[in-house]
Amino acid sequence: ANKASISGAEGGCQAECGTASAMAAAAITEMAGGTPRMISNAAAIALKSILGLVCDPVAGLVEVPCIKRNAMGAANALTAAELALAGIESRIPVDEVIEAMKKIGDMMPSCLKETAQGGLADTKTGRFYKKAGFDL
Repeated sequence: ANKASISGAEGGCQAECGTASAMAAAAITEMAGGTPRMISNAAAIALKSILGLVCDPVAGLVEVPCIKRNAMGAANALTAAELALAGIESRIPVDEVIEAMKKIGDMMPSCLKETAQGGLADTKTGRFYKKAGFDL
């Protein structure tokens, strides 16, 4: 929390889903009896898997694609924890992965950070839903 943001408006979906997935991976690893090193590796593995993910809510609503991305983040957390518990290590330390997330978020254009102006929100169907005011 001191080195990067967990806000999609600041860092894209990588900041929201990535951070949640990393925290969940660390918690799962801890509950499974993992060592501090395994816990750190689990968080790094989970976050690395989501780096670069943009925040592009269709019609500006936190539904599409957000619900599915959160589900994938949960699955990612389980996988990262299992990898770490099996002895797989992240070549990049978790602190450096967090720094990379911050830098990537800073480089992301604002249209890909929770504004509903780019990505899936800017597809033909995404624009249709926004214009029609559909409840997704």
